[in-house]
Amino acid sequence: MFNSNWNNSLCNSLRRKIGQALAKWHMINEGDNVLVGLSGGKDSLILLHSLYEFARRSPVKFSIAAFTVKLSGMNIFPLEEYCSGKNIRYEILEQPIIEIIHARNEKSPCSFCANMRRGIISSWASQNGFNKLALGHSLDDAVETFFMNLLHAGRAKSFQPVAHMSRTNVTVIRPLVLASEAAIIDEAKRLELPIIPSACPFAGHTERQRTREFIAELRKNIPDLYAKVTHSLETLSDNDSWRA
Repeated sequence: MFNSNWNNSLCNSLRRKIGQALAKWHMINEGDNVLVGLSGGKDSLILLHSLYEFARRSPVKFSIAAFTVKLSGMNIFPLEEYCSGKNIRYEILEQPIIEIIHARNEKSPCSFCANMRRGIISSWASQNGFNKLALGHSLDDAVETFFMNLLHAGRAKSFQPVAHMSRTNVTVIRPLVLASEAAIIDEAKRLELPIIPSACPFAGHTERQRTREFIAELRKNIPDLYAKVTHSLETLSDNDSWRA
């Protein structure tokens, strides 16, 4: 049954963060066809909910649709119900990614799964007339990725808010990149969005989870850690590099 709370507007504070990201990085332009990667988690549902609102209210006219790469064991009925109630086009493609990870004995299952799903959805987007792919990565995800790259690859970088994929000619946008996970959790609860349980058997036992716990300890003594990381990502210049 369609939940009446799903018709409620996004709270002002979170809407401002998303609007700031959309404007700062010029994420959406007139006539864009935006495909939202819908995993069923809180981030992707808040992303879809917010872009649905922006598409209805913004003077910049653009269209949205949703797409799920369905993993084995996922119950997507709540997502179908949500999209149907808002008249959002919703497409599903089932893929045995978890089985492939097990068969390969993949040592970095999160990275492999994310890259595979992004490749699948960006290819589908390109083949079906979408020029933008919206992903639900939050500020927390950006900071975690920064530390994972720093500690395990020796690189001071994170994913880009906007990134063009030349293979498919689709541009990835991340409108939640300035929004904290805590704010997203609170808003997803208030709106009673149909979050579905994770079908990932590796949840809670990954390098990202360990990095998340490491960051939580750092923030006890450096409460503005997120602001410092985002500032460094925006201001790192050739003058700061040790490149010879």
